[in-house]
Amino acid sequence: MRALLQLLRTGRGWRVGGPAAARLPQAASAGSGPRRAMALYRTEERGQLHSQDYRIFFKNVAGHYISPFHDIPLKVDSKKEENGIPTKKARNDESENLFNMVVEIPRWTNAKMEIATQEPLNPIKQDVKDGKPRFTANIFPYKGYIWNYGALPQTWEDPHQKDKSTNCCGDNDPIDVCEIGSKVLSPGEVIHVKILGILALIDEGETDWKLIAINANDPEASKFHDIDDVRKFKPGYLEATINWLTYYKVPEGKPENKFAFNGEFKNKAFALEIIKSTHECWKAMLMKKCDRGAINW
Repeated sequence: MRALLQLLRTGRGWRVGGPAAARLPQAASAGSGPRRAMALYRTEERGQLHSQDYRIFFKNVAGHYISPFHDIPLKVDSKKEENGIPTKKARNDESENLFNMVVEIPRWTNAKMEIATQEPLNPIKQDVKDGKPRFTANIFPYKGYIWNYGALPQTWEDPHQKDKSTNCCGDNDPIDVCEIGSKVLSPGEVIHVKILGILALIDEGETDWKLIAINANDPEASKFHDIDDVRKFKPGYLEATINWLTYYKVPEGKPENKFAFNGEFKNKAFALEIIKSTHECWKAMLMKKCDRGAINW
């Protein structure tokens, strides 16, 4: 019975047909507005979980394979009709702050899943270290990642361009998102998020921006509009974020991470400018205006 309850909580018992089989009906019947984001995309698992050949591929509603890095739009079109039904009307300022997030790592898990930027179709895979799938250590008192972790599509932190705010080049990946909502999400889910702020992590000399966001469909999302609301309604969460990001690589023998701005979280307006900049870098990469290296597009 205990094992069955665990299956029901995690959804593992429904993964025989892959994540798409589990998530698509739920997303399609979830109602209007941001709830239906996942209905636009399906996922397909290949290989054995936690093995080097495990991949999560993405498809659109027509069944065509797509890249979660390049083909999913950055912004959510609040005026767009989905399945012939208009989405819930949002305030103008909120509609400008709705972005698609590709979930890579669920909260409380340790497997270091990521978009494979150098592979065709850019599936989600598990990072490999020393020839073995990589797991992030638990940072006391936390279990695994303390947020749902993922990325914004159609963004790129250019490794050849110094960020004017940090004076460090980018980390060659899409911009990262730490989603702080109440629901534990699944790898491959595509959700709508509201951006609340941003933190400038300096990881081994590279700029690695960490966006703070909340699922637009979270029951408490209406209370969150900027970074100060996180301090107000989730006290201690930002401090825990700094602590986790400082030490999470130390068990691997690496030094503590550092932060620009003395670890200060910047507000929503600042974050939106960084998103705009990384989106422009992504467009320049696709137009071959800069060196994209081994990235598959």
